[in-house]
Amino acid sequence: MNNLNLIPAYPEIFLAIAAVAILLIDMFLSDAKRYITYLMSIATLGVCAALTIAELNTGATTYTFHNMFISDPMSNLLKLFTYLAVGLTLIYSRQYATERGMLGGQLGGEFYVLALFTLLGQMIMISGNNFLIIYLGLELMSLSLYALVALRRNNPMSTEAAMKYFILGAMASGFLLYGISMLYGATGSLDLNEVAKATASGTVNKTVLVFGLVFLVSGLAFKLGVVPFHMWVPDVYQGAPTAVTLLLGGAPKLAAFAICMRLLVEGLWSLAIDWQQMLIVLAVMSMAIGNITAIAQTNLKRMLAYSTISQMGFMLLGLLSGVFNGSDLTSAAGAYSSAMFYAITYVLTTLGTFGVIMLLARSGFEAENIDDFRGLNQRSPWFAAVMMVLLLSLAGVPPMMGFYAKLSVLQAVVNAGQLWLAVVAVMFSLIGAFYYLRVIKVMYFDDAVDTTKIVANNDMRAALSVNGAAVVVLGLMPGPLMTACAAAIAKTLAT
Repeated sequence: MNNLNLIPAYPEIFLAIAAVAILLIDMFLSDAKRYITYLMSIATLGVCAALTIAELNTGATTYTFHNMFISDPMSNLLKLFTYLAVGLTLIYSRQYATERGMLGGQLGGEFYVLALFTLLGQMIMISGNNFLIIYLGLELMSLSLYALVALRRNNPMSTEAAMKYFILGAMASGFLLYGISMLYGATGSLDLNEVAKATASGTVNKTVLVFGLVFLVSGLAFKLGVVPFHMWVPDVYQGAPTAVTLLLGGAPKLAAFAICMRLLVEGLWSLAIDWQQMLIVLAVMSMAIGNITAIAQTNLKRMLAYSTISQMGFMLLGLLSGVFNGSDLTSAAGAYSSAMFYAITYVLTTLGTFGVIMLLARSGFEAENIDDFRGLNQRSPWFAAVMMVLLLSLAGVPPMMGFYAKLSVLQAVVNAGQLWLAVVAVMFSLIGAFYYLRVIKVMYFDDAVDTTKIVANNDMRAALSVNGAAVVVLGLMPGPLMTACAAAIAKTLAT
């Protein structure tokens, strides 16, 4: 174990240096040359991906920085998808942000720089093996997102959304920090491996542990946006610029899944029976309130926000199915890998749906109401088909990727002996299908009100097309990604 080994942290080190360099270079660029900042940001993600792939190919689990940082198959696979999520977000957002003055004047290229710092925070969260390191990564991500939500400071809705997000986010961070302090007081360590040993020893005061666990789960629930800590999600999704909404709803969900794995599974495995009961309540409430409330929405971004709440509730089903009577490491790995596959599926699908919303938006017009999609098939049959595929995947209709994600999670729930929970999940999924199908109905069977030509950059059109095709291909052939998730989780749990 080499505590001076920097190789596992090369992607984070490079990203930090590159983000600062891009910020400095951008200061000397005119608005007409802002595309250079965009290209440098995309190139930075490419280099980070290459460094992470090299680390992933070793298949090794490496600790460094006095065990505070870990590089393992799970972290490396999740990082690759966070690069993809942020990269697609930047591609989809470029034209949208330019038309709204988010990439010029006094703002400069801060949208790109803040997006990269958001990514850096997510990477630290994913590889953190210490309570404080995970918390620092979380705060780096959160502070960058607060600034991004308020980036259009002359827009009242964006300012209001930023205030709500900041105040509630600060409260959730306080919950998380208080839970961490209670666990530190009980175990005497911030190192997750030491915490796991202390809690498994049975010598720690169980009351203090459970008390800290309640606050810890509350903080995690806020970051996932699940009920009853969901109040910020619809308002922030609707009020933030769509480009920022995608940064909020995409890659951060992968980082949130990672810290759930690090804190709950790796650090507090011996308390699984306790936190699984909490997750059951959160999951059922999220699926119920998320799906039912989404039906009443006319704003598409707000509808997708409630959809996110229900989707995160569904993902929790995989996390709460790992430990049960007679379970072993294999069954636990199967449950957690299904949750990981579900998180990746959700992010890929959400990227595309918000990408189509930004495709239809233009200067002075936000295509965020369901009625704005009326007759989309008449205007652009291809992108109407892409949107239909993405919505069907979110609804869990075969053979889309989302169907296999839901199926794998339900299988884990049934294997855990929670048949009633699987039935409840299926019922709420059927309810949720209604509001997705309603948007498809509007696109294909209503007459177009807006006949304005859809104008978009070639890179955005290509990325959206590939995004939609990937959802279908991974639905028809989910095996490779499922296998990669299962292998990553199994190796992580084995260490």
